Amino acid sequence: MSKRHDKMELLSSAPVPKALLALGIPIMIGMLINALYNLVDAYFVGGLGESQMGAISVVFPLGQVVVGLGLMFGSGAASYLSRLLGSGKNEAANKVASTALYGSVLIGAVLIVGASIFLEPILTMLGATETIMSYAVTYARIYVLSSISNVFNVTMNNIVSSEGAAKTTMCALLLGAVLNIGLDPVFIYALDMGVAGAAIATAISQFVSTLVYLTYVFRKKSAFTFSIREFAPTKQMMSEILKIGVPTLTFQVLTSVSIALINRAASNYGDAVIAGMGAVTRVTSMGTLVVFGFLKGFQPIAGFSYGAKKFDRLKEAIRTSTIWSTIFCVITGLFMAIFSTQIISAFTDGNAEMISVGAKSLRANGISFILFGFYTVYSSLLLALGKGAAGFFLGACRQGICFVPVILLLPALCGLNGILYAQPIADAASAIITVLMAIRLHRELTKSTLAI
Repeated sequence: MSKRHDKMELLSSAPVPKALLALGIPIMIGMLINALYNLVDAYFVGGLGESQMGAISVVFPLGQVVVGLGLMFGSGAASYLSRLLGSGKNEAANKVASTALYGSVLIGAVLIVGASIFLEPILTMLGATETIMSYAVTYARIYVLSSISNVFNVTMNNIVSSEGAAKTTMCALLLGAVLNIGLDPVFIYALDMGVAGAAIATAISQFVSTLVYLTYVFRKKSAFTFSIREFAPTKQMMSEILKIGVPTLTFQVLTSVSIALINRAASNYGDAVIAGMGAVTRVTSMGTLVVFGFLKGFQPIAGFSYGAKKFDRLKEAIRTSTIWSTIFCVITGLFMAIFSTQIISAFTDGNAEMISVGAKSLRANGISFILFGFYTVYSSLLLALGKGAAGFFLGACRQGICFVPVILLLPALCGLNGILYAQPIADAASAIITVLMAIRLHRELTKSTLAI
């Protein structure tokens, strides 16, 4: 049995729990390791001081916006590709895959050049203080330029996941992560390069992940062929990609905006508060990336089942994914809440203010994280099914529609506590909205099942 046949069997007919584990676990492990090296970055940089830690916290949302381009093309294409494979339209799938890859790299390069030219004004907008700025510029110049590799990686991550090649994605993420963890202390401390060393370690690691995907393509292991000749963006194709990709990009941008708004609000209270909130972001992102990684396995199953009109299989995938992701979020959330002080203490040499602020925020974020799995299953599901408008709305809820008003109003009313509790309040509101949208979606799926 060919590997390609194995992939199709997982998407079409394998028991749902088996398919979810086979497709989701490798990506989840890869993204867990990827999140871990982000934590390791923060851990090693935190040893340099609160201003240096604050610097990478300020730069973080800028990198996320750039990577969002890869997500726009990659996630948009992945949803479309899964449905094309489910319908047996392989030639069209090749054109979509090539267009998504080359399009993301081209636009990503343009954005990176623009960000490099206007770097300092952008960093000021993201909350950099006078004491943080020099470190932020040093880190960002290297980090932003190297993001072209990450744009490529994120796009390929989604495309490769859509064909069920989860192990390739895991290998790419795992190799890059392990390398980054090993290089961080060498460049930061052994070579005495400080925050520049952290950025260089990340750049090298991302490029190595790129090489893994290039090897996968050149050895013709993919179900798709990637060729510049297949780069053929049509109105219909771009509509299918963008109706899913734009909401995903919007979600990424809103995530970056939310971090920037937190940093700007925190800047009124000093570098220690910025550093503390930055540590919280890194820790919680470890949990969110695990959920996202697992649901990368759920999405192609959902998209394929929907395209093949296997609605019973789709419902089983939704139910199983919701239960499993919620169990993980309960365990992880409680761990973050119970051990918040010990966790934040690892990112500083003993700054009491940073520990106090960070622990208080992490405790609240840990409790609200219990809701994250449920919310993310349905935001991922809507995109996988090609329901762009609903996916756009729900994807924008947690970090935009619900969060932005809270972070703009609550600090003025509650001071520092308004910053610390903004995200948990937004999480609760998003979960309520998800319940209402989930009820509506299941009614639609029931009607579709009865119509067969």
